[in-house]
Amino acid sequence: MTSSTAVLTADLTAELHACLDKFALVDADELDADGQADMLLSMTRAESRIAAAKLTVLAAAERSRTALRSGAASTGQWAAKVINTDQAAAHRQVGLAQGLDRRIATQQALSAGDISPEHAAVIVQADRQLPTQIKAEQRDVVERTLIGKAQTLSPGALRKAARRALAAVEDDTVVVDAHENEIVADLEARARAKTRLTMYDNADGTVTGHFTIPVLQGHLLRKVLETITAPRRSRLGATHAQAGDQEARTDWDRARGEAFCELLEHVPTDHLHPKTAATLVVSVELDTLRDALKVAHLDTDESLSAGEVRRLACTSSLLPAVLGGASLPLDLGRSARLFSEPQRTAVGVRHKTCAADGCERPFAWCELHHLVAWALGGKTDLDQAVPLCHFHHQRIHDGNYQHVRARDGSITFHQRR
Repeated sequence: MTSSTAVLTADLTAELHACLDKFALVDADELDADGQADMLLSMTRAESRIAAAKLTVLAAAERSRTALRSGAASTGQWAAKVINTDQAAAHRQVGLAQGLDRRIATQQALSAGDISPEHAAVIVQADRQLPTQIKAEQRDVVERTLIGKAQTLSPGALRKAARRALAAVEDDTVVVDAHENEIVADLEARARAKTRLTMYDNADGTVTGHFTIPVLQGHLLRKVLETITAPRRSRLGATHAQAGDQEARTDWDRARGEAFCELLEHVPTDHLHPKTAATLVVSVELDTLRDALKVAHLDTDESLSAGEVRRLACTSSLLPAVLGGASLPLDLGRSARLFSEPQRTAVGVRHKTCAADGCERPFAWCELHHLVAWALGGKTDLDQAVPLCHFHHQRIHDGNYQHVRARDGSITFHQRR
């Protein structure tokens, strides 16, 4: 760097910090909604412009091999030390800087503050994923198309749209479908490689864990937990005895934790190979299940490759319900400890939800409780079966509470004095 360039850089940096000092004097509380929105938008555009300048420096450092002269193994390592950040983050920024070196229009849009660094990263990645036979002028068309979409789409939405970026220069939808499927399949493979689960006993009665799983299984887990936590346990204004702690019903982290415990207690261990325990709606064409290379879409707005859909089709059985054949006994008397599936089906005709008063948890999540405890002589008969959700089944066995069964079959709980 020449002395004049160094002086200019120092002067400009001083001016930039002086402007930021002035912005710090602005009391955002005194602005109306429009003023706050304008300031937020202006600062966001400024952030993008500063990020573009920073990436330009990283690209220059990569070209001039600054890291080698500084004794660092890579530009990312050098940058991480200079700005005191994580090496992984610095390496990602260097990769983006290199990508912007090849995508000038994206670099210009970022420098103008028209798109964010996150948008720029999506566009650079989309360019890298284009088929190798795509010509330079076609890449430019794809880039301009994605820059236009970035004006209205969030980075996440743009990432999904970018999977079909080839459509900007390819009229054959079969080719576009196959390319999108290839991208999604690659994402799935990398996600499986990153899958991890760690657990640690805290020696205080709890276990702490951390997991990283593919998006499909992540959405399955999310849907199960949110479904368990969604329905009410009781009517509005119900007592603590009926509904449980208010904190547990308003602290969603705790609610999901309790739902996870409930899920673990009901995971089948005797038949782990049959169809999946929860259902995600998959929109898929018949041709895709046969041999077409086209992604399918989940009702959680994620995508699956054709291969993953075909794998799920093998383990998620679709069977017609055929009534008839040999009848099965519903009243088993003392010959069995647990209620049978035919008994459960019969109880489900009478009860659509948990039998606790006001509880909206569906029958499918309920456990069958003996009105008279089996250990006390109660029979495993149909008229002795009461469906209770996990929470109310725990409550009915809690000695601190008593319960009353009404004529309509609903059960009300009261705390013992």
